Amino acid sequence: MKLNKTSITKDDERSMSLVSQDDNYFIKEKGININSMKIEFLAKSCNESFARVAVAAFVSQLDPTIDEISDIKTALSEAVTNSIIHGYNEDPEEKIYIETELFENDVKISIEDFGCGIENIEEARLPLFTSRSDLERSGMGFTVMETFMDKVEVYSEKGKGTKVIMYKSLNSSV
Repeated sequence: MKLNKTSITKDDERSMSLVSQDDNYFIKEKGININSMKIEFLAKSCNESFARVAVAAFVSQLDPTIDEISDIKTALSEAVTNSIIHGYNEDPEEKIYIETELFENDVKISIEDFGCGIENIEEARLPLFTSRSDLERSGMGFTVMETFMDKVEVYSEKGKGTKVIMYKSLNSSV
């Protein structure tokens, strides 16, 4: 199956492989990956702060500014919250997967869930759109991510999950 220049494949361990043509361009332009990490955690709202701190601590080796770290933490918080609230409908038994890759002055963060997926990505990215109006959600998650990161890609398939890939170029260096 084809979706937004990507395909979703599942193996026995429920992993989703989504690689876009833009992603390959980013890697070629930004240089060699100098470090990476992967974490997984239960889709509990208390783990959102863990994700923020873990990724911020990992990114700190690039010596980012406080504003850059704050931007990353804010965008990551929105992506994780979207997975918990919208992807998994607050099911605390499900898992969220984050991969963070560091380049010379750049960060790539992938947040992935295997929840309900997004039926219409373009609509979901509109300010004030929410799939959970019953919770009085503001519908600003993707807008916040796009405001604080240089680039945000969203790949999803209804009933199979969502992967958000965020990119940030830092003004600092290793």
